[in-house]
Amino acid sequence: MRRSLLLLVFFSVISICSWAQTDPLYAQYLNNPLLINPAYSGLNNHFTAAASYRKQWAGFDGSPTTFNVNGHTSLLDNKMGAGLMVVKDQVGANSNTEVHATYAYKLDLKNKYLSFGLQAGVVNFRSNNGDLNPYDPGDPLFTGTFNTTKPSFGAGAIFHSDRYFLGVSVPRLLKATASYTDTTEATLYNRHFYAMGAYVIFLNEHIRLKPSVLLKGVKGSRLSADLNFAANLNEKYTAGVFTRNFNTYGLLVQMKLGDQYRFGYVFEVPTNNSVGARFTSHELTFGINLALLRSHDSLAVTNF
Repeated sequence: MRRSLLLLVFFSVISICSWAQTDPLYAQYLNNPLLINPAYSGLNNHFTAAASYRKQWAGFDGSPTTFNVNGHTSLLDNKMGAGLMVVKDQVGANSNTEVHATYAYKLDLKNKYLSFGLQAGVVNFRSNNGDLNPYDPGDPLFTGTFNTTKPSFGAGAIFHSDRYFLGVSVPRLLKATASYTDTTEATLYNRHFYAMGAYVIFLNEHIRLKPSVLLKGVKGSRLSADLNFAANLNEKYTAGVFTRNFNTYGLLVQMKLGDQYRFGYVFEVPTNNSVGARFTSHELTFGINLALLRSHDSLAVTNF
């Protein structure tokens, strides 16, 4: 009970002072790096679309919920890529809705590839403060609805081969602020920096192992690290384990249906250093790959 009360106070403070300083959280980013890096646009030389739903800390009132729909394709003989991403992120009474178009240019370096990406769009920040139950109902910070839209730009780069994958990105370069009242200014967003790496180990023709790491940094917080280890069987079935800062542990499973469709599920358990094991997190992803253009590769499985 005490832990739930402290978390409720925490979410209220976030609502007032620094409403949306964190990016949406994902666990299946390695299966769709476009979520954090625009340089992935068209990188697999197909048309790819995906939808994901994440419920963090299920059972806790006001806990984060994220819905993402995105698609991207390679163009101009696979030298360029373009995509579109729509995200809805809800935390308590606050929500962010963002729409980004992405673009990437790819360099073929003889069995290695370097991709540079940009993204641009808008982010709508909305706070339904009337849904809260403050101590002072007349406090102007807790009345009415706050709604503002800000421009957003991001950039990233990816270097990869059949064996490894390295990426760096800043998906949203612009820091966003807004005024709640004539005297109160809130930070809506602080830019986040990402670095991601993965390596494929071929045990035999049927089994591949893939360790990976994701580092995330933002001003005012300690560096966050995701450590992952997954195994792939017959290029169709994947299972893995991961930890986020050793405060959360999770299981990941993914299945390919034919060459076109894939389904993934993540189950996470936070420790008592976070919110406690009874508030588990769940993430579902459904994706599709299509070879729509003559220049698109066949739908044979790629490592990244």
